[in-house]
Amino acid sequence: MLNFKNIALRRGVRVLFANSSFTIHKSQKVGFTGANGAGKSSLFAMVRDELHPDEGEFSMPPNLEIAHVAQETPAIARAAIDYVVDGDAELRRVQASLAVAEAANDGIRQAELHTLLETIGGYTAQARAARLMDGLGFRPDQENKLVSSFSGGWRMRLNLAQALMCRSDVLLLDEPTNHLDLDAVIWLQDWLCKYLGTLLLISHDRDFLDTITDHIVHIENNKAEIYTGNYSAFEKMRAEKLAQQQSAYLKQQREIAHIQSFVDRFKAQATKARQAQSRIKALERMELIAQAHVDSPFDFSFPSLGRMPNPLLKLEKADIGYGDKAVIKNASLTIAPGNRIGLLGPNGAGKSSLIKVLAGDMAAKTGTRLMGEGLKIGYFAQHQLEQLRLDESPLWHLQQLDKQATEKDLRNFLGGFDFQGDKVLEAVKPFSGGEKARLVLAILVYQNPNLLLLDEPTNHLDLEMRHALSVALQDFQGAMVVVSHDRHLLRSVTDQLILVADGKVQDFDGDLDDYRNWLTEQKKATEKSATVETATVSRKDQRKLDAERRQRHKPLYDSLKKAELAVEKYHQEQLQLVQELADPALYDDLAKNRLKELLDRKIKVDKALEEAEMAWLDAEEKLEAAK
Repeated sequence: MLNFKNIALRRGVRVLFANSSFTIHKSQKVGFTGANGAGKSSLFAMVRDELHPDEGEFSMPPNLEIAHVAQETPAIARAAIDYVVDGDAELRRVQASLAVAEAANDGIRQAELHTLLETIGGYTAQARAARLMDGLGFRPDQENKLVSSFSGGWRMRLNLAQALMCRSDVLLLDEPTNHLDLDAVIWLQDWLCKYLGTLLLISHDRDFLDTITDHIVHIENNKAEIYTGNYSAFEKMRAEKLAQQQSAYLKQQREIAHIQSFVDRFKAQATKARQAQSRIKALERMELIAQAHVDSPFDFSFPSLGRMPNPLLKLEKADIGYGDKAVIKNASLTIAPGNRIGLLGPNGAGKSSLIKVLAGDMAAKTGTRLMGEGLKIGYFAQHQLEQLRLDESPLWHLQQLDKQATEKDLRNFLGGFDFQGDKVLEAVKPFSGGEKARLVLAILVYQNPNLLLLDEPTNHLDLEMRHALSVALQDFQGAMVVVSHDRHLLRSVTDQLILVADGKVQDFDGDLDDYRNWLTEQKKATEKSATVETATVSRKDQRKLDAERRQRHKPLYDSLKKAELAVEKYHQEQLQLVQELADPALYDDLAKNRLKELLDRKIKVDKALEEAEMAWLDAEEKLEAAK
């Protein structure tokens, strides 16, 4: 149980939230929402004992295992799967203790630790880590690649896998879907629904929150409040609460106006002065109800478009890929005004490559790309955030697009993306990922395109900005092609789904729920194919394969056999020496030389047995690795 009692948190002089009390019980799945900077991540830091409340008290049971996703991944020369297994800290502690016990030749301690390993699932750890990596989009051949060889986004996936590997009581996830594609989001969603511990989740993905959470903590107006139910239930309750608050506010305003009117009319009259003073004091005592508001800080739309070419863009018989490899073959796609296309497909199937070719950012290996006269493309991709001039301001970026525009007009436009006041003049470099994404979107909207190509446009955007973007895209008159792991956005703005898979680009006959089922069927088919392939090997062929394997591994088998014989030989000799040394007659003065001879021999045999056992273990490990 996590208990927050009259909690207040501040950042400098700014109050994030205050007088906030709520309790999170065991096994609850709680989503945390609120504007960027409201204090969600700070609250997580408090749970992790990295921050302490400025007021109030936070408490939880002792010895809880708390897991979270590391924000940095060192570029270490360590196999990815070993890095993931490191997330099970208890397993690593037991393994370290076992190594100490083995070095000390402490058989009883070794037995205890092997039993503990069995209890905590230590012998299945590698398999669990492999399943996590598979679900998050890693191929089997990537399991043993070094962590340092992965890009930043894939390292974040490794950090997520490491957090999921921990057998935690409490799991803290801060925007876990930011670096995932739709397939991995769906897999993670299913995994978290089955998670048995207490989940604290920060996310701006409505569908993700809706499916997983059973409570919502919303931070707004310097207050953190808990609501029962998922995100949709929270939105409904919040709307009702705001409506009631607005009604109470208006009623109170009428009452204040009535009292003030009495005071203004009669405070100068002696006969009414006492009553007027009484009403003034009543006004002073009155606890003012705040006006309810849910105004979004974002207000933008795409301008009206004139006449557009038809088709806008056409791709014919294109092979798309890198180097000698084509991930998409013979693809044809025609985009006409009004088309609203969502691209689906497994990780690595070529969705982003297809959008790059459509945008002209990358050339197809074969085929043709035909543009309509008057085509104006607006292309959003994550790498465009890196193309912002970090030493320049949002205002400067728009001024480069339109030298004739007045500063007032550009400021008004940027205000619709919540760049207010001096923010429009600040350098971009210290901006958050969300602010940079909003600026790139502002630049894109200002250019008034008639074809939008959007590759994961909602990464780093909060719920309010995602909603504003959805509304703007719904009213967009041109055509769009969207890749997104945000299913709410796809449902809201697209009406045609295209599947990119198995080297093909083809219409997908179904909705996002059907796509989820398609992914499940694809995985089953792959597993079944592997099983059938194994089963179809005949017994004769199997015997042949076994014989070839034995021949290939013959030196290793020979080494193992030799080591086993040596262990057996020295073990028998050790037993015989122990029996001889047990003879009382050896300890007479007359047998002194014979005793010394046996003891010397015993020391040598003990050492030889230890070396033989090490050679045996080494041979076994080498043979197992070879298999």
